Amino acid sequence: MSTTDNHYELATFAGGCFWCMVTPFEELPGIISVVSGYTGGHTTNPTYQEVCSDTTGHTEAVQITFDPELMPYEELVELFWQQIDPTDAGGQFADRGSSYRSSIFYHTEQQKNTAEASKERLNASGRFEQPIVTPIEPAQVFYPAEEYHQDYHKKNPLRYKMYRRGSGREQFLKEHWNTERDKAELKERLTPMQYKVTQENGTEPAFHNEYWDNHEEGLYVDIVSGEPLFTSRDKFDSGCGWPSFTKPIASGLIEEKQDYSHFMIRTEVRSRKADSHLGHVFTDGPKELGGLRYCINSAALRFIPKDRLEEEGYSRYKTLFES
Repeated sequence: MSTTDNHYELATFAGGCFWCMVTPFEELPGIISVVSGYTGGHTTNPTYQEVCSDTTGHTEAVQITFDPELMPYEELVELFWQQIDPTDAGGQFADRGSSYRSSIFYHTEQQKNTAEASKERLNASGRFEQPIVTPIEPAQVFYPAEEYHQDYHKKNPLRYKMYRRGSGREQFLKEHWNTERDKAELKERLTPMQYKVTQENGTEPAFHNEYWDNHEEGLYVDIVSGEPLFTSRDKFDSGCGWPSFTKPIASGLIEEKQDYSHFMIRTEVRSRKADSHLGHVFTDGPKELGGLRYCINSAALRFIPKDRLEEEGYSRYKTLFES
């Protein structure tokens, strides 16, 4: 079954340990739920122990319920590739065996075609030295995992972080995404200031940047990836000389990190998809709107006016500007 009564769709991905496959998707716009479970095998209602024995044919997977009007399936597939080693047919990272194999389980012919086209592009990109071996196969019955596996990263945050680092996943992804080759390509595409800000954690001059006093309605997207980050509805004049927002479109679109540079303790804001440095978040924003001030460099953003959203391929965000 590929849709629900609300016209949502399902996407099913296997990428090794399902604990690590929840966090990349769960807080993105249009994501309704992410469930850990088992699929692809020949037994009914398998347990974790049975699946780990590699006798059931099942693999650990996540099933995502999403709104395709807000989160296209193509973007989910692209994000999936960035979480795994698609050249490994014997498992994922430290986890070996068929229960940890990677796979895209499609629910419709359209999903199949989208996934296959994405796989071909990744193969042709030369990002990996070995060919992409992750199969694209029809979705089968999905069995939710035991309750203690659901949202494991929230229930056991320290153990989850230690496991994720220790498995080798973090290091592999760091080596294959946002590489020196990627940065060289960005240097050709971005202006010197855009590159300095997004790739070298730079800061542009206050009051001498493109959007600090922009009052037009529209969408602010990551200059590197095009990922929507903020809207004019949440922009306010803080007097600091940089674009200021009370919140991002969705918390899952950004990452916050402690920044100890320049003899200060600040919270850095980075885009999740492209890992672009955006700016910092402070607690001196409007109290009636949550009290936060996302102070963002104009050079990290591209502004798309409301009346150009459809033309630029962002029509699904038009609802953000409806009263």
